[in-house]
Amino acid sequence: MTKPPFLPKEQPTTFVRSLGFAWAGLIHTVVHQRNMRLHIIAALLVGLVGSAIELGLAEKAILIFCVVLIFFAEMLNSALEQLVDLAIQEFDEKARLTKDIAAAGVLVLALGSMVIFAAILVHDADVIFRDVAVIERQVLFGVPLAFFGGALMHESHKPLALDAVFALGAFGTWALTTTWTESYVMSAMLFGLLVVCAAAAGARRQARRQAAKRQ
Repeated sequence: MTKPPFLPKEQPTTFVRSLGFAWAGLIHTVVHQRNMRLHIIAALLVGLVGSAIELGLAEKAILIFCVVLIFFAEMLNSALEQLVDLAIQEFDEKARLTKDIAAAGVLVLALGSMVIFAAILVHDADVIFRDVAVIERQVLFGVPLAFFGGALMHESHKPLALDAVFALGAFGTWALTTTWTESYVMSAMLFGLLVVCAAAAGARRQARRQAAKRQ
């Protein structure tokens, strides 16, 4: 069957465009879901710990997998919420239960990941506390790094200059931590998370500009 001539011609979906759609979905979740922002801050702290401790390959893989799994669950939960809101235009008890159960799934994953993280810390306690100076250094740089990332994602209206300061602070602090990192994989994960934080700040700013034009 041929398409009616009045229908617009669909553009082919290339792999690059698909990646763009996926990236837009990720940033949208960060901008509009507070829990996703909290997960990213927690992932930053996990990455800081993983980059400072001499962990084995299996432990690194488990930590990264936990982070990715929580992100996936939160995005899936957000997509389900959007779908329920689209299908149900008024209050419905089953719709509420659907959202609550999906949110509970994310909570279970988050709690399980915290237990796994704690188990790894306990297992490697000798390595962690072997050099207190390393812990102090990681806290000294880790707290500002997490702060800058969280500030970039924060929903408050900020001037462009302030977002630029937060971005420079975040990536500058990250660059310093790479000079003593024990895992370039964890450092790369930290960099990716900071890119997401900066992209969320840019998307929020763009949304405000578009809203101002419509007024």
